Amino acid sequence: MTDSTGGAAPHPLLVAPVAPTLLKLAAPNLLGMLASTAVSIAETAYIGRLGAEPLAAAALVLPLIMLMGMMSAGAMGGGVSTAVIRALGAGAQHRAEALPLHSAVLLLRFGLFFTVLLTLFGRGVFTLLGGQGETLHQAVVYSAIVFSFAGAIWLSNMLASILRGSGNMVGPSAAMLAGAALQVVVGGALCFGWGPAPRLGIVGVGLGQAISATLVTVILFLLLRRSSARVILRLRGPLSREHFMDILKVGGPAMLSPIQTVATILVITANAARFGTETLAGYGIGSRLEFLLVPIAFSVGVASLPMVGLAIGAGDVARARRVAWTAGGLAAAALGVLGFLLSLFPELWVSIFTRDAGVAKAAATYLHFVGPMFAFFGLSLALYFSAQGAGRIAGPLLAGTARLAVVLTGGLILVAMEAPAWTLFALVALGMVVMGGLTAAFVYFTPWGPRPLAAAAD
Repeated sequence: MTDSTGGAAPHPLLVAPVAPTLLKLAAPNLLGMLASTAVSIAETAYIGRLGAEPLAAAALVLPLIMLMGMMSAGAMGGGVSTAVIRALGAGAQHRAEALPLHSAVLLLRFGLFFTVLLTLFGRGVFTLLGGQGETLHQAVVYSAIVFSFAGAIWLSNMLASILRGSGNMVGPSAAMLAGAALQVVVGGALCFGWGPAPRLGIVGVGLGQAISATLVTVILFLLLRRSSARVILRLRGPLSREHFMDILKVGGPAMLSPIQTVATILVITANAARFGTETLAGYGIGSRLEFLLVPIAFSVGVASLPMVGLAIGAGDVARARRVAWTAGGLAAAALGVLGFLLSLFPELWVSIFTRDAGVAKAAATYLHFVGPMFAFFGLSLALYFSAQGAGRIAGPLLAGTARLAVVLTGGLILVAMEAPAWTLFALVALGMVVMGGLTAAFVYFTPWGPRPLAAAAD
């Protein structure tokens, strides 16, 4: 493509209006993620109607489920997509078609790790998190069902990443929508015994997740085996260390961010458990909202990444920063407005999941303190992806570490002081402010300049 002077025309993302382009790029990602959000709301509502103990058990397991999801879809999934994009961009079709097999081998090993850890040692893990009695028992049973199918979850996210990397955005979204619909129906039927289905309680919800992940994996596998696929999944071929490194050099460092996020949630969960079942269950409702807001910030942040990267590569640092701050502002505004609304009217969220007065009160208290601070959470997530596009993610990672340090140190102090439960929720709010403020400060003060998109994080 050339411009009117006969020279090469600039890439559209280098000249397009920033905010409309961000929203346009974010929309397809958001659609598929909203399906997962709807499923999570439905499942929490199912479990909430089983009582406080199943809800508390789900609160113990949820952070580990989300950790696996963020690692497989976001961190390693990003590594897979990037490797495929680079191979196709270089015209190396053979290399691109070798990557799916390497991805499958790699990600299935991660899935096996989660299966072994949480089926054989789940009781010890959830005991460390503060689970006890019937809550601990149900957490162990629920996690055993879900993580027995960890390989399917990792594999489905890997296959979706390959399709996105090859330019197919419709296939993964359609598969996610189909899987979400199945998960809501099967999970509800097996939880409550709808029709001929047995009433299995929280076990039924876990089976719904497992069956859905298996279906999505099959659909995506068939899409990649079609002769018309841009990248065809080859089931045989030699394994190369170089191809593994193509995936790991991007996906490996990115694993730190979800580990920080979930480690923070685990620390808070363990402290909430020490305040009693009602506080733990109430926090479980509130923290699930935090995870459900991630897709909004994630979609905007992921959209900003290529725009920032292209601008940095073209030497237009001013545009790169404008994209970053616009993305951060959009995410902060979206999450902040929603969080503030729910802090004023917590029953809009809480009543979906529980009728227990004690649990509802704890969840409402959480939203009163934390809801308005979701703006800082959204700002931090969006700026993280922009910083990744600039190859400058050390600062945002340090901000995540600071949040973890705040809730870890503060939580230990609150437990030792036998402080009231509301102080824990105030601490959660403080952690979000610290992370958002520090991320913005690091992005503002860290020099950005031209460097390759593939550059390692500093």
